[in-house]
Amino acid sequence: QVQLVESGGGLVQAGGSLSLSCVASRSIFTFNVMGWYRQGPGKQRELVASITRDGITNSADSVKGRFTVSRDAAKNTVYLQMNSLKPEDTAVYYCNANHSGRYYGYDYWGQGTQVTVSS
Repeated sequence: QVQLVESGGGLVQAGGSLSLSCVASRSIFTFNVMGWYRQGPGKQRELVASITRDGITNSADSVKGRFTVSRDAAKNTVYLQMNSLKPEDTAVYYCNANHSGRYYGYDYWGQGTQVTVSS
């Protein structure tokens, strides 16, 4: 059973920064891609940023230039650095890990961490 444990959420003023961490219970290279999703009040869960096994990153247009996803394989950890935060970034942020092959696919989720940005 894979476990993903997020940390680093909290309350911050608009324009501030937060850094989220996601520690996996096994090597992050066993996953095809790891990512950060968020779900704001009354909204659907959406992809924020992701990083593939090969290190290719991707991010939503709404966070480009402000959020950066990175990893430390030695620590089995993926990070999300969030700068210039806006009130609309308020959400529960979830870490995701995808392990898939030709005939199967598994998604693992963390418990979520709350990020609140005050105006």
